Amino acid sequence: MMRADDAVAVAGIGALRDPAGPRRLWGAIIALVVLWPLFQGAGFQLSSLLDANNLHVIGGFLAGFVPPETSAEFGGYLWQATLETLAIATMGLLLAFVLAVPLSYWASSAAREKATQNPLARGVLTVLRGIPELVWALVFVRVFGLGPAAGVLALGLTYGGMLGKVYAEILESEDGTAARALLRTGSPRAVALLYGLLPLASKELVSYTVYRWECAIRASVVMGFVGAGGLGQLMDQAMKMLNGGEACSILLVFMALVLLADALSNALRRALDVTPAARASAWGVRSMAVLVALLAGVVASWQLLDMELWALFTGGAASAMADFVTGFFPPDTSRAWLWAVAVGIWETLAISVVGTLLAAVAGMVLALPKFRAPWNVVLNVLRSVPELVWATITALAVGLGPFAGALALALHTAGVLGRLYAEALENAPVAPVAPAQALRRSGSARALAFLYGTLPGAAPQLLAYTLYRWEMNIRMAAILGFVGAGGLGQLLYFKLSLFHYAEASTVIIAMLLLSIAVDQASAWLRRAMR
Repeated sequence: MMRADDAVAVAGIGALRDPAGPRRLWGAIIALVVLWPLFQGAGFQLSSLLDANNLHVIGGFLAGFVPPETSAEFGGYLWQATLETLAIATMGLLLAFVLAVPLSYWASSAAREKATQNPLARGVLTVLRGIPELVWALVFVRVFGLGPAAGVLALGLTYGGMLGKVYAEILESEDGTAARALLRTGSPRAVALLYGLLPLASKELVSYTVYRWECAIRASVVMGFVGAGGLGQLMDQAMKMLNGGEACSILLVFMALVLLADALSNALRRALDVTPAARASAWGVRSMAVLVALLAGVVASWQLLDMELWALFTGGAASAMADFVTGFFPPDTSRAWLWAVAVGIWETLAISVVGTLLAAVAGMVLALPKFRAPWNVVLNVLRSVPELVWATITALAVGLGPFAGALALALHTAGVLGRLYAEALENAPVAPVAPAQALRRSGSARALAFLYGTLPGAAPQLLAYTLYRWEMNIRMAAILGFVGAGGLGQLLYFKLSLFHYAEASTVIIAMLLLSIAVDQASAWLRRAMR
């Protein structure tokens, strides 16, 4: 029998109401109103995934992946393409670093007496990172022809904008007391920043640079789809010829490459966390070894790619570039074309939102199991396959159009978010008696204990990761149309293929404006959710 005090407690619990219930209800209603047209714009149709004809086509295509191609001749091509991919990523990041250092110095308000920012430098960084690297690669291929030079230049420009922005933000986030003290003693700003801020921010700066190199490896594969060399170009040829065995071998090598880059990145980050030994010189054996390895990698990459970048500064190259660039001006502003671009913007936005939402749900499901080993393998496979490769496969599964792009984004991003979600849940602060543990002891189900005990504490970090990926997905959604997945990318690819540069210019401007708008919206959402 239930005791009197237990009955009173149960009655009291039943009488409680969630104080945030009405706000959450209205939030859910508004979300449905906003998301419904976006799902419609992305062409979301689960029935197409279960269509018998589509399943037959995709089944036949995937069956061709087994067994992988292992011939000696193809192995030689694969090895050469792998080295080329690493070299493109290394040289592209080096160029990005050369651009980012002075731009971040001019753009940052760090080590200034007044917290002012250079709007011109900020604008240059916005333009550089706002145009996807695949678009830059496509433009450079048109000017300089097929080959790795286009990939290096494209990576250098886009990643230069990304590195410059993040470098500036890292420097601004550090304690500037020492730098301001140096300024007041008459030191130049460069000296104050070098000795007052850089030692504090060096670990985070190096960590982010290594992470960007890891991302550059993935990006260099994607750019190969437009003729910029490396594994991507080899993959594009295999997919067009429906040679599943070669495509499988390329994917396996690329997955191994991404995992090795990830392991190297993690090892370097752990090394940065180790407190250096007390010694007279800041340069120890480990630091010198890393520096020598870095220089050796740059020299080897330069020799392998055999690029004559100085030819870019000749009169003939300047004339060719000028003729090509002037073809983009003035942009086409006819009413019919602006309407087509507006439809492309809506499709691109819908692809990015739907893909990110599907990825967030799938990533959370994959992040929840306690036994991580098999699920980590799934996550690594999902995130190792580039979005353009997923888009080629999903286009076979559901047909050409924006739904294929949304599914491709969802598959790749689920691997990224699943890993980040799992780490966020594992690293959530644990109190002596955690809320989830208290709820379990009170008899709540495991799912309710997670929803009301664990999830609220990790929610800010999970939301930040999701919004960050949405910012990245809007750029990728803008180029998935290169393989028939709709949006602005499809418009751009068609117009560049037909040499209609004025119309292509309008699309590129739309991509840039959409990227800026999403960056601002994401930043506003992060501030509103704090």
